[in-house]
Amino acid sequence: MAFRMPAAVIDNGTGYTKLGFAGNTEPQFIIPSCISIKEGTNVGDQASRRVMKGVDDLDFFIGDEALNKPGYAPKYPIRHGICEDWDLMERYWEQCIFKYLRAEPEDHYFLLTEPPLNTPENREYTAEIMFESFNVPGLYIAVQAVLALAASWTSKQVGQRTLTGTVIDSGDGVTHVIPVAEGYVIGSCIKHIPIAGRDITDFILQLLRERESGIPPAQQLDTAKTIKEMFCYVCPDIAKEFSKYDADPSKWFKVFDSMNPITKKGFKVDVGYERFLGPEIFFHPEFANANFTTSISETVDDVIQNCPIDCRRPLYKNIVLSGGSTMFKDFGRRLQRDVKKTVEGRLKISEELSQGRIKPKPIDVQVITHNMQRYAVWFGGSMLASTPEFYSVCHTKKDYDEYGPSICRHNPVFGTMS
Repeated sequence: MAFRMPAAVIDNGTGYTKLGFAGNTEPQFIIPSCISIKEGTNVGDQASRRVMKGVDDLDFFIGDEALNKPGYAPKYPIRHGICEDWDLMERYWEQCIFKYLRAEPEDHYFLLTEPPLNTPENREYTAEIMFESFNVPGLYIAVQAVLALAASWTSKQVGQRTLTGTVIDSGDGVTHVIPVAEGYVIGSCIKHIPIAGRDITDFILQLLRERESGIPPAQQLDTAKTIKEMFCYVCPDIAKEFSKYDADPSKWFKVFDSMNPITKKGFKVDVGYERFLGPEIFFHPEFANANFTTSISETVDDVIQNCPIDCRRPLYKNIVLSGGSTMFKDFGRRLQRDVKKTVEGRLKISEELSQGRIKPKPIDVQVITHNMQRYAVWFGGSMLASTPEFYSVCHTKKDYDEYGPSICRHNPVFGTMS
């Protein structure tokens, strides 16, 4: 095929959107999935928005610019990974393509990502916008979990390329545990955990407030976020960690220096127990959310146990982490230890029940951590979209014109890749 401009890869997340061209290892732009539009008092009244005349329709900002624009109302068209306002989404993509990627959409194939359990109607809306408004030559809508599995191929632990595994995708707004068998998501077994990056930030903020440290109110959220990103890690045993800190505070307590942007005065924050208590809410969610008490390791085990029996072993063997909230030091090691403990306990019970007659074969539990975790979905998309097979599985403009948007309801899995 003579068509060889690199494909554009756009990963729209609830918190941030990653943009770039296929073949790169990192996205060129990471911007908040936010769009601000000029509106009166009737915020959210879609009818009034549609009546806008001419230039008003072009008057909007996206990404970082959208967050602090006086007189504009910031909107988040994506909630829990799923698009809720297609008018805004179209405008958002418009600026992504023309202003950030600076690309002519008619020259590039596009790979867009979708969350697990996205509805077929949503794929049709996406196809309509891409083919009708932007006139793209080809489109592929990939499931985020499958791309995250593909990204884990860079890890030393995975010798053979496989599209079977359990993906733990934890971003800013929500954490999903998704089992994938041979590139197909087992939809009935997906579980979501209402604990993610934002909850950890809020929990650290609450701990800082209780200590009444002198942080200016306007800076509190940013300070909590920076502490989370710079100092937090996952500990093997919370009680031992407390006693370790108490025994030698000078070694373990850190000091975070910052400045009040208004008064230009510096302030210091002591960072102590927050370092390990923040990420601990993955394993003890009751610290932050009284209504939810199942730890992430139990959830992973439940998900795999609900799957068909013939794919459980490969699912345990390939537990892949993806998303910014899995980047904490030792997160993978702790998760592997906890899941292993549960699995071995179950095998021991089955051996006892058979009174030693049946010796179950041990199950290999492996949690894969790799360098591409933070942008795993985007990087997986970039890898797949840079292969020659990509162009043969895309839905083309010609097909769209002939059959309509329903062609995008199904996107074939890259069978040749693995």
